[in-house]
Amino acid sequence: MACLEGKFKEGREECTLDGTVDWHGRPAIKDKSGQWVAGIIILLYNFPVSEKMIKINDERVTETGVGLWLHAGLQAANKCKQQDIARSAAENPVIVLGKRDLCRSFIQMNQGLATLAFFGVGVNLVLFLTRVLQQSNADAANNVSKWTGTVYIFSLVGAFLSDSYWGRYKTCAIFQVIFVMGLVILSFSSYLFLIRPKGCGDELTPCGSHSSMEVSLFYLSIYLVALGNGGYQPIIATFGADQFDEEDPREGHSKVAFFSYFYLALNLGSLFSNTILGYFEDNGVWALGFWASAGSAFAALVLFLGGTARYRHFKPSGNPLSRFCQVIIAAIKKWKLEMPRDGEEELYNVHAKDCSMNGNRKILHTDGFKFLDRAAFISSRDIDDQKRGCRNPWRLCPITQVEEVKCILRLLPIWLCTIIYSVVFTQMASLFVEQGAAMKTTVSNFKIPPASMSSFDILSVAFFIFLYRRVLDPLVSRVKKTGSKGLTELQRMGVGLVIAIVAMISAGLVECYRLRYARKDCTHCEGSSSLSIFWQVPQYALIGASEVFMYVGQLEFFNAQTPDGLKSFGSALCMTSISLGNYVSSLLVTMVMKISTEDHMPGWIPGNLNKGHLDRFYFLLATLTTIDLVVYMACARWYKSIQLEGKCELNDQEENFRV
Repeated sequence: MACLEGKFKEGREECTLDGTVDWHGRPAIKDKSGQWVAGIIILLYNFPVSEKMIKINDERVTETGVGLWLHAGLQAANKCKQQDIARSAAENPVIVLGKRDLCRSFIQMNQGLATLAFFGVGVNLVLFLTRVLQQSNADAANNVSKWTGTVYIFSLVGAFLSDSYWGRYKTCAIFQVIFVMGLVILSFSSYLFLIRPKGCGDELTPCGSHSSMEVSLFYLSIYLVALGNGGYQPIIATFGADQFDEEDPREGHSKVAFFSYFYLALNLGSLFSNTILGYFEDNGVWALGFWASAGSAFAALVLFLGGTARYRHFKPSGNPLSRFCQVIIAAIKKWKLEMPRDGEEELYNVHAKDCSMNGNRKILHTDGFKFLDRAAFISSRDIDDQKRGCRNPWRLCPITQVEEVKCILRLLPIWLCTIIYSVVFTQMASLFVEQGAAMKTTVSNFKIPPASMSSFDILSVAFFIFLYRRVLDPLVSRVKKTGSKGLTELQRMGVGLVIAIVAMISAGLVECYRLRYARKDCTHCEGSSSLSIFWQVPQYALIGASEVFMYVGQLEFFNAQTPDGLKSFGSALCMTSISLGNYVSSLLVTMVMKISTEDHMPGWIPGNLNKGHLDRFYFLLATLTTIDLVVYMACARWYKSIQLEGKCELNDQEENFRV
């Protein structure tokens, strides 16, 4: 095999070492794949840039604005086939936008545009239901909750299809088409049927009644949006990471950086929809907002398909559920057998050429979950079966298949510890907004929408991503002096929990002072406190900082620690963590209100916050997060990282996946 020799003999072109293939199913060539010049466009839309020197294929250009970025990208496009990157990003003090970084940027722009399209619908969906479809506040909130939950459920569907049958590219393309279809139907139905009379749907002009068919068409469209976005989201991050060969030191460094910039693209995409599109929709220009979302989604789809020839791919590995069940059943069938001590040599292992199911790398044996090793233990009956030229997969499983199950079992405690953090994160969209509405929201004659304060969270994310990548990461590397790159994923997730605790304490203290300056006798507590809403900036900024450490670290961690055939499932775990955080938050609020309203008390979170104690709820979340941090530290110390055997046998050294 060309890959096993380390060189793809077509001139002196070297293939990737991680087993990725190109569009035609051949081993991916490093200099001809994992790259796309059009990816420079991501920097036009999603990154606020300052004047600095950028190096593209050894050419220096001074970047002062959007036009020069485009000019630099086009110059790189003309020369990328003749020139190679002279230095890697780690070796050069200026930003290197090499061909692989362009491919990364290409996928990030796709993510930024898709995020803009999705939040262009979701940010004001509850207002659309109340103003246009004339639903009550309770019904609208309930419908939005169901819709949001459906998005996260579909993320598991997309991950399953991607890892099992379709592959990441095909799954992304199909779900993006569904996403665009949903947005187009939503735009048409709103313009032709729902926004009647023309100009209705703002705060003052209610819309008329609608037929059941028109309402059904609306729900069909938004659930197509949920299906398309949910199925697409966990896969695009993994597919972007696939463009980097983690067994190549230079590309491995870029792969780690990818997740930070991917999360930045996601946040900056939502910033535009939360501000500009949200403003138009809030003023009743719904059709324009929906058409802008549809156009953004279509542009994302075109960009994604445009890079088809350059993408690297991992082949799908088949249904993981059947593989998991085979391991469990095979282990149960052999539970009475005596397992020899240190009997790894008697465990079933496949030949190197066949080691990976559908081209995935082989996972080395680990000591944990000894009972599952029975599934790979070769019994006398298995020997007889092999002599007859057959193997029963429900009695004998290779070590790699057993280790897949072990990997997922080890990840679950870490994943469970992230749910409490997601409870803290979800407060931005609920209690933070209600708290802001009860504060002074006017500056001169301008009224600040309480929900717009989330912009400080997005700006904080952008700031701390660059601060960590450019300052903290190199600084920690020098301090540790171990050759490693800064904090590990698990350490960063722990830092995220610590910052989340500080954020909840900050929110609680702000609420204490808000109550001190509030009028207790107000009927509607909006603007009833003289404390400015800008006192909320620290808590939003701290949440943003914690996201950089927790969610970016979580994306990197699950991508690095899941087997090759389950990468999309790892990304889906991040989304389900947010989903469960919403449910746990709702359950927690219900329990707190039931307990705190006994003896005819108003409770901690009443309709009039001036008569409640929202500060106590924030301090409760800080306490729960502190307990979660202690549990997380114990789980992180117990965790054993996955150990993969490289595709290319250039040396006998095992890859050390330090966590």
